[in-house]
Amino acid sequence: MADKDVLGRAGEERAARYFEAQGFTVLARNWRCRDGEIDLVVADRAAVVVVEVKTRRGERFGHPFEAIDARKRGRLWRLSIAWASAHREQLQGRRLRIDAVGIVGPDPSTARLEHLVDVEVP
Repeated sequence: MADKDVLGRAGEERAARYFEAQGFTVLARNWRCRDGEIDLVVADRAAVVVVEVKTRRGERFGHPFEAIDARKRGRLWRLSIAWASAHREQLQGRRLRIDAVGIVGPDPSTARLEHLVDVEVP
């Protein structure tokens, strides 16, 4: 596995632990369909949240959230709808939203974590 893949998986693990500490349940990790992959799907009583996780060692090439442009946000929404269609029973009256987590630092387990709630979709 390439170094960037190891970094990304470590960031996703950190994000999953963060959401669990906030009272969420992890419903899926790296869920795939023909349109792409969702990093995490988590839920609490009110919402099912599709989470895009971006992990970087530093900000030399920009903040992780800068990688979530309008095209990516549109794709995340399409993936969210695909997941919800395939898992209707887990949605059960809860709101569906998209969040982003940016993790910046040399070690994802201790790096700065930023959580952006309800990413705007174009």
